[in-house]
Amino acid sequence: MSKPILVYRGEYLESSHDVHIAVVNNEGKLLYSYGNPDRLTFPRSSMKPFQAVPLIETGAAEHFRYSPAELSLSCASHSGEQFHREAVLNILERLGLTEEALQCGTHIPRDIESYKQLLRDGKDLTPVFSNCSGKHSGMLATAVHMNEDVSSYREIHHPLQQRILEVIEDICSFSKEEIQLSVDGCGVPVHQLPLSHAALGFARLAKPNETLSPKRAVALETIRNAMMQHPEMVGGTDRFDTDLMKIYDGRVVAKAGAEAVQCIGLVEEGIGIAIKVEDGAPRATSVAAIEVLKQLGIGDEQIFEVLKDYVIAPVLNARNDTIGIIKADFVLEKA
Repeated sequence: MSKPILVYRGEYLESSHDVHIAVVNNEGKLLYSYGNPDRLTFPRSSMKPFQAVPLIETGAAEHFRYSPAELSLSCASHSGEQFHREAVLNILERLGLTEEALQCGTHIPRDIESYKQLLRDGKDLTPVFSNCSGKHSGMLATAVHMNEDVSSYREIHHPLQQRILEVIEDICSFSKEEIQLSVDGCGVPVHQLPLSHAALGFARLAKPNETLSPKRAVALETIRNAMMQHPEMVGGTDRFDTDLMKIYDGRVVAKAGAEAVQCIGLVEEGIGIAIKVEDGAPRATSVAAIEVLKQLGIGDEQIFEVLKDYVIAPVLNARNDTIGIIKADFVLEKA
């Protein structure tokens, strides 16, 4: 039986990936699916827009004069480009903190030119290069504003993490007693919930409804608008979330997560899409996501031409030659 994402080397099928997809409206009704729409999933960084809600609701963003670009950065898995790093450092300066306050760890940034320059300068990687440094600086801003301990802000017992847990419970309509917790790649709690509930969260991020309090709806709208107005902060150069939000220009809000998760909210329709590739291979997520958008009738040929490397993704060798393709082969099932 053919799997929904196919990887070809030349004309020959080499690999394939199973995916699970949930398409949900902002009232929680499952509209379409593929695979298991209720697969228990850690959405990972796809939850960052919800983790940023306390930054708005506590008044921390207003107090520390967050710009829309900086708010977008708080939802980011950024590439570590210079403008990302400078924005995080500017936030920390306003908080009266140094980079050492960030507890996200560090890694080689996706922006390799920044890493090469660091090596030429004889310097070491620091936490600001982490793709999660925007999220962590936002968490620190909330803790500082609320006069809470900044040394333990990433621990589940911290009031900040408890606020985030309540936010996810509310927006995704999944009891916090049922949310299973583990630790994300950057050290903060990560939340497991059915894929369909992650999709519901993005439906409400895209178009909050009366299910949510007015205050929460405003927070989500503020975060959504910041992400769509400054998509370069969410990802960076040649990143799927950034490119998708740019070309759809206010119609789509998107956030990927590690282990091959992709969540998308459709603003006009109030629909959320959540995708999980079973084996965690991220090369399959954008191809699956574009196929879902095409089958839902969201976008036109001009848009898909601009996004052509995500519609049918090229397989490249070490010479950067295209020697194969990754394409979708599935049909959504109507609920």
